[in-house]
Amino acid sequence: MKPAFSVILLTTLIGLGQGLFLALFTAQSYALFDLLPKQDGRAFYAYGSLLALALLVAGLAASFFHLGRPERAWRSAAQWRTSWLSREVIVLPAFMAAVLLYGVFHWRGSPPVLTVLPGGITIDVTVVLGIIGTLLAFLLFVCTGMIYACMRFLAEWHSPLTVINYILLGGASGFTLAAGYASLAAPELTGFFGGWAVIITLLGLTGRAASLRRNARLVPKSSLQTAIGIKHPKIAQKSQGFMTGSFNTREFFHGRTRVFFFAIKWFFLLAAFVLPAGLLALALASAAAVPWLAAAFLVQYCGLLAERWFFFAQANHPQNLYYQAVS
Repeated sequence: MKPAFSVILLTTLIGLGQGLFLALFTAQSYALFDLLPKQDGRAFYAYGSLLALALLVAGLAASFFHLGRPERAWRSAAQWRTSWLSREVIVLPAFMAAVLLYGVFHWRGSPPVLTVLPGGITIDVTVVLGIIGTLLAFLLFVCTGMIYACMRFLAEWHSPLTVINYILLGGASGFTLAAGYASLAAPELTGFFGGWAVIITLLGLTGRAASLRRNARLVPKSSLQTAIGIKHPKIAQKSQGFMTGSFNTREFFHGRTRVFFFAIKWFFLLAAFVLPAGLLALALASAAAVPWLAAAFLVQYCGLLAERWFFFAQANHPQNLYYQAVS
């Protein structure tokens, strides 16, 4: 498939926003049980929520660039009963609303207390909004991943690993950004976020390596023989039937050389996983963590852009049997 840069930005930016929100609420949940220091709502959670919301808005804005008729975008939610894309269109604004309210109540300070659990654990409205936001974040990951995983005719995508990797990569980038944010706003939380960022990044490497290994072993179900109903072992295609390109040749194949494709794969494995994990480890061991954390985030996000390009480009549409295999 031909990767659309707008979709690459959409999926990486909203995944980053989801991961950052999950990191923020994880820290608040730990603080409820006195496992982490409590933070000022306005100084830490409100600004962090604003950053997560800005990433979500940027991703949503990027999505409009691959629409032929952006003014009809609202119609994409109409098929929610059968379409994962429609479900994503519904869940994304709901998640953005939860993030907004979560940040607003933290900004206002002294959020309304709903109940007090045994042991004196106070449950206020931000905790409820955090739980709702967490559920919506994971539901959004599932919707986004299932847009591609549900396509049976694209074997490279049709796997539970697609959804798992969307969750892990979004979580890894979000916790890495949270570590950088904490180093400026709440240094005592830097180690917590950084440690989890390393763990999720390595889990993401495991999941992505598993998908690469799986895809390398795929055997196409169709061939030129099955496509035209001729069993002869040697069939050579001499022409596409026309002299110029078409929608099919432009949109269903990335058009890059095998060397470029191979280089992108190893670049994203290093930039999205190996190098960030190493930079995060250096940050946790260094007294001056900010530069290392900034480098880890920038390198990882560049790696995720390459990973998402590779993810889309690796999908081999069955029509390429005709339009791309030309002798």
